[in-house]
Amino acid sequence: MKRIAIIIGLGLCLALPSLLAAQENHGEVGVFADYLRFSPGSQVTNFVGVGGRLGFNVHPNIMLEAEMSYDFKRNFTNTTGSGINTNFTNTGVRPLTGLFGPKFQAGTTGPFRVFVTGKVGFINFQTTNGSTVNGSQFSNAVTGVGGAGTHFAFYPGAGFEAFIGPVGLRLEAGDEIYLNNGTYNNLKVTFGPHFRF
Repeated sequence: MKRIAIIIGLGLCLALPSLLAAQENHGEVGVFADYLRFSPGSQVTNFVGVGGRLGFNVHPNIMLEAEMSYDFKRNFTNTTGSGINTNFTNTGVRPLTGLFGPKFQAGTTGPFRVFVTGKVGFINFQTTNGSTVNGSQFSNAVTGVGGAGTHFAFYPGAGFEAFIGPVGLRLEAGDEIYLNNGTYNNLKVTFGPHFRF
């Protein structure tokens, strides 16, 4: 019985790559490292984080994707005062982004693909005022954020994928734009492994 189980297990391990290759045109799932060049107004801050995405093919050249990314907290120092008395306020910001939309891809038969995408969704700024002086508020510390809240976002982007069988790497870059009493453009780059199924 033990030998039969080992033979069946080895047979499945040998057959699995060919089964996955035959089934690799339904969709993709992946994780990625995320870089966001947050630049509201004159301030520029580099955020890094992690994310994941899931996509399903509706046509060999069109995939519908949903993705979410979480960037780790960065501290901002806000200086207020008249020159005689100065207050330094450290506040933390964490962007959480969720986007959904189509990906239009070329090169569907080979291991390499280029694509363009356009997604809509939200960006949520989570803020902390842990070391604020006298209960001062975060609202003016970072231009374009205005405190914690969720804002409409859209994202045009393009990228490149390379696959060996069902396993591949994806590099994507675009402009994450959000609306908050104006339009704010932010460079976003993602890179990570993807799996076709």
